[in-house]
Amino acid sequence: MGVHNSDLSTLQSQPYNSEFPEKRINPNGRSWCIASYHAQKSDLQKALDWVCGPGQADCSAIQSGQRCFEPNELISHASVAFNNYYRKHGATAEACNFGGIGAQVDSDPSYGTCTYD
Repeated sequence: MGVHNSDLSTLQSQPYNSEFPEKRINPNGRSWCIASYHAQKSDLQKALDWVCGPGQADCSAIQSGQRCFEPNELISHASVAFNNYYRKHGATAEACNFGGIGAQVDSDPSYGTCTYD
């Protein structure tokens, strides 16, 4: 994948999505994996296609009508899929890389009915 590097320390300090301020801060050191705000859409789409295909993440939650479909935005869908892959592969830094467009965060990105496991 031709992706651009991003400053993960900056990403980790940014809110996941300002439209969903009810996100919860994790009190016990847990982390999540989300897509970088600095990633180009084409790189996000390639990574999402890989994660939901050969990467074997469970992407059912981002299908139309499912709990994480809304907002119907590429970055939101990629974040849900990245996090599923991240959990299945030990929640390591490597499992959240995606060519430099994944970011580990310590703030729960769940919102509304979309819970990040």
